[in-house]
Amino acid sequence: MAENRSKNLAKFLIPSIVGIVLFMIPLKHNGEWTILVKILADFIGGALGGVLPILCVLIVTISAVMSVIALAKPKFIMENAILKDTFSVTPVWVIIRVVGAAFIWLTYLGIDAGDDATGFVHMITEGGAGGFVLGDLLTVLVIIFAIAGLLLPLLLDFGLLEFLGALLTKVMRPLFKIPGRAAVDCVTSWIGDGTLGVMLTCNQYEGGYYSAREASIIATTFSAVSITFSIVVLAQVNLMQHFGVYYLLICLVGIVCAIIVPRIPPLSMKKDTYLVEGRAMPEEIPSQYKNSFDYGMDLALKRVAEHKGAGEFFTNGLKNAVGMWFGVLPTVMAVGTISLMLANNTPIFEILGKPFVPLLNLLQVPEAVEASKTMLVGFTDMLTPAIIASEGIASEMTRFIVAVVSVTQLIYLSEVGGLILGSKLPVKFWELVVLFLERTIISLVIVCPIAHLIF
Repeated sequence: MAENRSKNLAKFLIPSIVGIVLFMIPLKHNGEWTILVKILADFIGGALGGVLPILCVLIVTISAVMSVIALAKPKFIMENAILKDTFSVTPVWVIIRVVGAAFIWLTYLGIDAGDDATGFVHMITEGGAGGFVLGDLLTVLVIIFAIAGLLLPLLLDFGLLEFLGALLTKVMRPLFKIPGRAAVDCVTSWIGDGTLGVMLTCNQYEGGYYSAREASIIATTFSAVSITFSIVVLAQVNLMQHFGVYYLLICLVGIVCAIIVPRIPPLSMKKDTYLVEGRAMPEEIPSQYKNSFDYGMDLALKRVAEHKGAGEFFTNGLKNAVGMWFGVLPTVMAVGTISLMLANNTPIFEILGKPFVPLLNLLQVPEAVEASKTMLVGFTDMLTPAIIASEGIASEMTRFIVAVVSVTQLIYLSEVGGLILGSKLPVKFWELVVLFLERTIISLVIVCPIAHLIF
């Protein structure tokens, strides 16, 4: 018995520590602060070089074709778990993937409608829109998604979440008004990926473990942007040397938002009704455990005891990577290109962002007018504010503020917002808009004073 416990303890500690080192420990490389996963991604990306654009084209094209085929629900897709999860999506997402494929081919082939900048095809393929998304964004994402996707099971599958979840049990209800068991969902989102957190929350809500109010809070407040995406955003604004304080700020803002937002409308108006009655679990730690540490350790050791070894590790890693490649890349190509087309060729984001100018001026943010253009574009896609900031904002402080806020806004339609709307979670579109605005204002009020101290 003791031998099994020691073996399971090693299986818990070794992968978890390796995962923490890979994803969460800042280190200095070539004079800049970064994390090991990003160093690996840069090395592989440099080695592959010119192959990456055509690889992105193939991935986005396959995603569009397979998603269209999946509308007919053929057996070879519906009976394969990975294919079904990846390609069986709603018609709206099929359209987005097809649009992404059309954009990427036009851009890759260099098709242009002429020198007239008002030409629609030109607006798609120009360097500041489709050319930028394909050449500067997707070619970076494709490597990071592959590496991070394959290695994320080190954090997710070897008991670390169960252990942390038990330790956080006593703070979840008083601070965030959600049950202690939600700590696992929350940590999964913070450390792993927001979409995974939404999926877990949907599963728990549909199973009757969360009420409508609890599920709404968890999905919209704790489905945080993954570390991987956060790295991409900060790298995009060329400020990786500030990664440590950047991620600490993201965590701080996330916690403050998680304390405030559930206590104000629309989340405070949600009811504690259940889809399935009688499934909600007790809040207290089971009596046979001395404390939350012992409880968490037992949960962690039970998790690793059930793990099926290398086969399960690589299967889960492949699911992560495939989901990111074929699900996220086409969306970034479609939504990112459209957003940049609108940003480059219309005043729409300048108009929508004008109400933020007085607040940004009050907070003494340099280039407030330029920064205001990035405030609402994040509702469509989390990466676009950083793209706009990298091209149009000279101030490092302002680019840093945009990078933090774009991550803490959380509810971008290209991924988390779309998942919530497409699920059984009781959250409406207008509620997502209000929550997005609430999070934006809270984020700015916290981040801007701290940014003045840093810069």
